[in-house]
Amino acid sequence: MKAENEQRTGLLYGFGAYGMWGLVPLFWPLLKPSGAIEILAHRMVWSLAVVGVALLALRRWSWIAEIARQPRKLGLTALAAAVISVNWGLYIWAVNNGQVVEASLGYFINPLVTIAIGVLVLGERLRRAQWAAVGIGFAAVLVLSVGYGRLPWISLTLAFSFATYGLIKKKLDMGGLESLAAETALQFLPALGYLVWLGVQGRSTFAAEGLGHSALLAATGLVTAIPLVCFGAAAIRVPLSTLGLLQYLAPVFQFALGVVYFHEAMPPERWAGFSLVWAALLLLTWDALRTARRSRALLAEASATAAAGAASPSASDTATGTGSAGAPAAPGTEAAPSREPA
Repeated sequence: MKAENEQRTGLLYGFGAYGMWGLVPLFWPLLKPSGAIEILAHRMVWSLAVVGVALLALRRWSWIAEIARQPRKLGLTALAAAVISVNWGLYIWAVNNGQVVEASLGYFINPLVTIAIGVLVLGERLRRAQWAAVGIGFAAVLVLSVGYGRLPWISLTLAFSFATYGLIKKKLDMGGLESLAAETALQFLPALGYLVWLGVQGRSTFAAEGLGHSALLAATGLVTAIPLVCFGAAAIRVPLSTLGLLQYLAPVFQFALGVVYFHEAMPPERWAGFSLVWAALLLLTWDALRTARRSRALLAEASATAAAGAASPSASDTATGTGSAGAPAAPGTEAAPSREPA
């Protein structure tokens, strides 16, 4: 019962995290007339403030000395900070410039790009269904390039930057809150310097647009941190296969907002391209679920075999007429054969 409640709680956290990420296109336009770079700088500054308060409350500081003693880890953290800065900045720019649909495409194709990076960088071997999904995704990019009259560079940059960020995070192996704190700490001084420079130039909107605008810019820290906290809470409570399915909620919401709320154009060739992407994701999801089911079956079979082996009498026990517990075996009885799952 407790496990079921934990999983239900984890699902709620997961829906909360991906739901907030999916609805975030509604937030960035509220920050106009601030430009994308100014919004990004505020996001970096205020995110550090939020995670700093969280770390202070949790008293989790030991990782700072650890990362400071490891130049490689510090370098990877700096690289992660740079990559996610590109991702954040481009996404804000895309949303505030009427490209919500193309931005959502970036997160639809991100799983396919992650698989491709796994092959090219980590030397991973793909199953046939995964190769097919990647091939369909490549065809979708070609179709969308024809539809847009150019490569969907916003989608590709978002997908590749986030996939690269995931690869770096895998190598870093740090907790979500600690990792975000380290990254925003490295982003803080350049971001603060840019904001000070904007103020000196008289181009800052932080104080010029009223108290409400200032509060919204400060809220970028919460908009960044709260979904990550929910995601971390979900990740420890639900299986990764479930979390992998939930990740599609965000681009689905973003796509729906782009078409229904922001009224972005969707000519037939774009529908065709998106349909190919969705077909690739369905194939990928089916393959992941099938593989997870097979892994669980193999694990159950191995457990059952081990249990049967532990319960059956050993050869030496049989020879001396004793059972597995060392007591004399009852005359006329035989050890029951182990049963393997069909």
